[in-house]
Amino acid sequence: MSIIRILSEAVANKIAAGEVVERPSSVVKELIENSIDAGARRIEVSVEAGGKRLIRVTDDGCGMSRDDALLAFERHATSKIQSAEDLVAISSLGFRGEALPSIAAVARVVLETRHASEPSGTRVEIAGGRLRDVKEMAWAGGTSLEVRDLFFNTPARRKFLKSESTELGHIATLATHYALAHPEKSFRLSSLTNEILSVAPVSGYRERVYQVLGGQLLDQLIEIGPVERRILQPLPADGSAGDETEEEAATLRLSGFVSRPEVQRLNRNNIYFFVNRRLVRDRLILHAIAEAYRNILPSGTFPVALIFLETPTWQVDVNVHPSKTEVRFRHSSFVHDFMRDAIRQGLVASRPIAAFPLSRAGRTEVADEEEVATEERLEKEALKPASHALPEARARTARTAASLNFELTPPQPRPETGFLSLEAAAVSLYAPPLLPQNAAVKSPAGPHARGTGELPEDLEPLGQVRESFIVAANSLGLWLIDQHVAHERILFERHVRMRQERKVEGQRLLLPVILELKPDQLAVYREIAEELAANGFEVEPFGQRTLAVKTAPADIPAADTERLLVEILDSLRREARALSIEDLRTKIAASVACHAAIKVNTPLDRGKMEWLLRELGRTVCPMTCPHGRPIVLKYSLEEIQKAFKRT
Repeated sequence: MSIIRILSEAVANKIAAGEVVERPSSVVKELIENSIDAGARRIEVSVEAGGKRLIRVTDDGCGMSRDDALLAFERHATSKIQSAEDLVAISSLGFRGEALPSIAAVARVVLETRHASEPSGTRVEIAGGRLRDVKEMAWAGGTSLEVRDLFFNTPARRKFLKSESTELGHIATLATHYALAHPEKSFRLSSLTNEILSVAPVSGYRERVYQVLGGQLLDQLIEIGPVERRILQPLPADGSAGDETEEEAATLRLSGFVSRPEVQRLNRNNIYFFVNRRLVRDRLILHAIAEAYRNILPSGTFPVALIFLETPTWQVDVNVHPSKTEVRFRHSSFVHDFMRDAIRQGLVASRPIAAFPLSRAGRTEVADEEEVATEERLEKEALKPASHALPEARARTARTAASLNFELTPPQPRPETGFLSLEAAAVSLYAPPLLPQNAAVKSPAGPHARGTGELPEDLEPLGQVRESFIVAANSLGLWLIDQHVAHERILFERHVRMRQERKVEGQRLLLPVILELKPDQLAVYREIAEELAANGFEVEPFGQRTLAVKTAPADIPAADTERLLVEILDSLRREARALSIEDLRTKIAASVACHAAIKVNTPLDRGKMEWLLRELGRTVCPMTCPHGRPIVLKYSLEEIQKAFKRT
């Protein structure tokens, strides 16, 4: 007796529906995409009970004839492609011909449509995949598709649906995505009598972002592009350097918006990415965006991003997933680097400074625990009175540590000679800042060029708060600068630049530092020993699990050498093998800069404050430290006037 059998059409349709129709928002997605492919300029979506009871999508597209209206519910019936060759260059959002039959298999569906070539419309009624009725009707044009009682014949699937508010939230998110991607169209979403989204056609993405997300968020976004890049070198499948092909003429175009560094989210839900205006989820793109924000955002936080990538259709394969939410790029590495560089270039060009006060999402509690713990430990140690300090210095330190009073210390006069030795070295070694090699973007024209949102040149230091924060002012308003992280950013970029030029200097220790490592620390050391040597460390084995550190980076005090090296090894324990060489270099540079930077509770005279502000303004990213913590807060004159009800 045979145990293999052919599934009935009804069962096959329900299985197909499980791939395409996951929840009510899946239905809305397929129907909106059909409306867009039909050339609709107006799309209206109505739902009840979060889409469980009713979903209705109405458009003013081209509509369908009677015959096409019936064929549309057959498996794999589509007007978008005709042959296998068409799959190489798909320009429409839909093409599989699975959406309508899959939806009709698990719901009660009514289609009302009319093509301009026919005098009357057609009404088709289907329930659970079975045709119930077909009749002629009066219809102005376009298409309306009504889906009732989703999963009425598959109760097990219906039980997996979430609450009405949750399902409505997914539908609203989806409608928002497509409204953002198509500013030339009008979109309306309503639930019973509540209008959730209603936007009229506008001329561009900026206006649509204002309509959908509001002016407050728009002010926190940086516009990217449009930026274009040509694919100059084809990558043949066999890896050989073949003759020139049409792929050399491919041009990628990227535009969109990304958030300023102080706008931070705890998940990726606010990253929207479109390929040829198709909403997709792609790990490659998420990684590119994360790389663009590396050393700008704290670890574990994410930006807001709205990215539009336009590419020739033959450069991207959209036939990867039944729901068409995943794509595969022909030159994935090229796309990744292009996106990373374009976003990084936009951030570098604008160099935005955080407004004062920060929102809760932008506060430092979300920074990486190990990095924050390191900085806090260093700050606390700076607050401890040293046993060898003068009595008056110890008393001042104790008073500062014990008191939370706001006290502004006026800047001391500039000394006749000299800065701190570290700063003097930095001044003499200063050169125009460079980005890490993988950023591949240009700084604004010249080393001292200024962007619209960066640190101005005319800041006048007024003093220090608790000898930790510099207070400055100019015609634009009041500025607060964290001296530790400001110096950290300056030293970080200097270290990265010198590492690129293979000029990182080390200082010979009077006595070697003997360091006993744990087994996992020793494993990490062996992985990164070569890179440590290039960053100013000279380390030699001194036993089975013991190392002798003879040379450390020039900026690091000898007493800090052991702690710095242990911190580097511990921070890389879980990821040394997975890190790229560029990530490894920046992590080491960030740790070195953190330990070398001036600490809190360090009095600075006017000359040192002016030097710190000047050098910070010359950095590529003066807005955040390498760990993503804010450096500068600006309280603009307009905000001051608003606070005093002057405007």
